[in-house]
Amino acid sequence: MPDTVTALIERGPLTTCITRNPDGGPQVSCVWVGVEEGEVFFVSLPENRKVRNLRRNPRVVLVMPAGSRNPVGMEEYCVLHGHARIEAGGGPERLQRLAHTYVGPDSVFPPMSDPPPGHVIRVEALRFGGLGPWTADSGG
Repeated sequence: MPDTVTALIERGPLTTCITRNPDGGPQVSCVWVGVEEGEVFFVSLPENRKVRNLRRNPRVVLVMPAGSRNPVGMEEYCVLHGHARIEAGGGPERLQRLAHTYVGPDSVFPPMSDPPPGHVIRVEALRFGGLGPWTADSGG
């Protein structure tokens, strides 16, 4: 994964996650993302639509706003196209780590005493697009 994408993710952009519903239409949700072992990951505690869609069809698109503008003044963003794999468990621990970036250093998340183990979704990045330095790294 390009260093430019890793740096973007470490800033904590609220990321749009797009999967495919059974009818082929898009399912869209927002997720917190992180990087582990060179892969992007996000978490879902319940077995929700996004997780069911990825079990059936592992293709996923993540769209991350960069919070910056290019020299022309256009908003930069990264589009990551990839394949997901779902790991059972480990969700609350990852959410706690991500909460330090997304909520604050003293946050406790998830806000429940006994959260379910959840699912960690790891994404193998296949290509990058959007507007920003990551397009030069991947050929757009």
